[in-house]
Amino acid sequence: MTDSAMTADIPMRLAATVMLVRDGADGLEVFMLRRNPRSEFVPGQFVFPGGAVDAEDRDDPGLEAVCFGLDDATASALIGVDHGGLAFWVAAVRECFEEAGVLLARNGNDHVSFDDLGTASRFEALRRQVHSGELRLAQMCEDEGLVLELDELRFVSHWITPVGPTRRFDTCFFIAHAPDGQEPLHDGSETVESTWIRPADAFAQHAEGKFMMIFPTLKNLEPLLEVDTVADLMTWADRLEDIPAILPAIAISPDGEAVTLMPGDNGFEEAIANPPPSGSLQ
Repeated sequence: MTDSAMTADIPMRLAATVMLVRDGADGLEVFMLRRNPRSEFVPGQFVFPGGAVDAEDRDDPGLEAVCFGLDDATASALIGVDHGGLAFWVAAVRECFEEAGVLLARNGNDHVSFDDLGTASRFEALRRQVHSGELRLAQMCEDEGLVLELDELRFVSHWITPVGPTRRFDTCFFIAHAPDGQEPLHDGSETVESTWIRPADAFAQHAEGKFMMIFPTLKNLEPLLEVDTVADLMTWADRLEDIPAILPAIAISPDGEAVTLMPGDNGFEEAIANPPPSGSLQ
């Protein structure tokens, strides 16, 4: 990371995002949410479920007992940190539950299913309590006899917000197969619309100005264009090694437009060395 990025006064927040996928009638589909147009952060944009890593995702002493398939040492090694990496996986599961109503968890050998109306109603209430902070995710799992299916998540990319925007995130992106017996849905507050969509259709509609997505969302959708099934996508994800942290750069064009550049793009080195003023861009 450059000196300018490290010394920027916008605080960096850790975050996690999960791309829920399924096999649709015409190929692979991904679940996406449209953020509230009144939101201060990426209003009206289509995103994947996700958000900031909370303190309880790291520090809750009850977490390890309800995490299945991954420990902190392994998770930390995957993202290149000394410790605390497991929090990204936990945050991805929690945010998926809070924002989309999908809980990647199991009771014994069975995935959690909300097919039963009583179960669905109970977990909808639990979802609201976890989202509000009234209930800890680890406590909910303990009460319900659940473990989080961290082994169902595939870590596929790591993005760092460049200098310039008013908010900066250090984000891990994951892929997960949407479980049977659960139907994701927006929360009606932070997100106001939701859809299952083929990646190619998302790109086509985005080009027409009908399905707005920010740069990292577009870049993380790109690999999904190359596969037809969830099985193929998971095989691709399992073959990934040494996933780098990607720090784009923002250049300001002569007409004042902010242009995002990737490492290797023309003008990247100059842009990363001379970023726009910290916090000057929305």
